[in-house]
Amino acid sequence: MAIEREGEGHRAALRRDAAAAHAAYGRAVDAYRASWEAAPPEAYGRLVGMLKAAVLGGAGGEEAAYVRAAVSDESASGSPTAAYARAVAALVAGDDDEAARWAGAMRAGSAPFGRAAAAVEALARGDTDGYRDAVTAIVTDFEAREEHLTGVAFADTAAMLETLAAPRGLAARRASPVLAPE
Repeated sequence: MAIEREGEGHRAALRRDAAAAHAAYGRAVDAYRASWEAAPPEAYGRLVGMLKAAVLGGAGGEEAAYVRAAVSDESASGSPTAAYARAVAALVAGDDDEAARWAGAMRAGSAPFGRAAAAVEALARGDTDGYRDAVTAIVTDFEAREEHLTGVAFADTAAMLETLAAPRGLAARRASPVLAPE
């Protein structure tokens, strides 16, 4: 259900319907959190989904605090997905040192984790060029995918990072069919 609600948010974002996107992302946050609370202990992808939906929906502070309390340092050290959740939560909270720390732990995961880690690290350092290169690599990956988790061709990782980059003055503002138009 969370993935379906997130997909609704993506479709609304792509058609520039901010109100519908925010509402759908809010429903996705609630569904991801309920799913996490009913899931086995290491279902960290649900927390990542919750944070993405929260940030894309214009919030994230409460969810970031929830993730920081729910995911121990030990868990984040041993799981790239848990590290991803902690890194994004740290960015939302403005804790750049912690974001960079957990981005480093994300690199133990797959290539997409490495691309996201590079973007998180660049945001944490305030590195405009590094961030632009990293988010471009993320968008390029999403553009090449034949399937998307939500069924919607939308670069949710890049969109979330761009949302976090904008107030820092680092947004790349890359145009792509898998991103909402400016």
